[in-house]
Amino acid sequence: MHRAAHQLVDIPPVFFDPLALAVIGAEAETALRDGSDWHGLPSNALRAFIAVRSRLAEDTLAEAMARGVAQYVLLGAGLDTFAYRTEAKYPGLTVFEVDHPATQAWKRERLSEARIDVTANVVYAPVDFETETLVDGLMRASFNFSQPAVFAWLGVTPYLLPDTVIATLRAIAQRMQKGSEIVFDFAQPPTNLDGDQRASFTAMADRVAALGEPFRSFFEPELLARELTAVGFSSVEDFDSESLNARYFANRADGLKLRGRAYLMRARV
Repeated sequence: MHRAAHQLVDIPPVFFDPLALAVIGAEAETALRDGSDWHGLPSNALRAFIAVRSRLAEDTLAEAMARGVAQYVLLGAGLDTFAYRTEAKYPGLTVFEVDHPATQAWKRERLSEARIDVTANVVYAPVDFETETLVDGLMRASFNFSQPAVFAWLGVTPYLLPDTVIATLRAIAQRMQKGSEIVFDFAQPPTNLDGDQRASFTAMADRVAALGEPFRSFFEPELLARELTAVGFSSVEDFDSESLNARYFANRADGLKLRGRAYLMRARV
């Protein structure tokens, strides 16, 4: 049984995750609480984006489950806690966590240290996106290709080569059943940013590069939407900062909102 976690909650919450602080560890929790810069952005701005992208993904899943979808695939699952906090809420849902084998091993260590149980609805699907395909990993994990699924790909695409990103999206469009969906974020070219935005982006890019994970792909939103249609998606929705703020951050007294040029896309097979 997981231990009770401390909470860091903006009121009203955009996204509530009672396990997040327990699983990320004390150093990251301290950075969030003191409001210091994290990867070159003020922690509240980065927290807002992380919260809203997870909220959109899980809203999409809830809508799909109402249509009978029972498979949720987390691409580059990282420290996502969805499966460990929602088993009772979503009975019958199978959660496939797709990630690099080393990252999955690290996550399982973090879960153990935080005393968070691995629930029965989780299936781990180790995949190195640079050397094998998503389909390879899902086949090994006994994913049911005859049924639709929702995919969430959050905080991952900037670290992959552009061809790898497009190949993965193409695989979802062409191999998944009709009614499947994906929600993902991506980085725009730095030339699309204004002076302050570009400075923040450069600081973040320098920070992650120093950690051995440089940004490797950038996409123009309009061109990417056309590419998604070309590879086989039947519909594509574009969510920029303005539309996400209107949808999730309206009428807040604390001023919490997205800043800069955040982008999410949702596409349906």
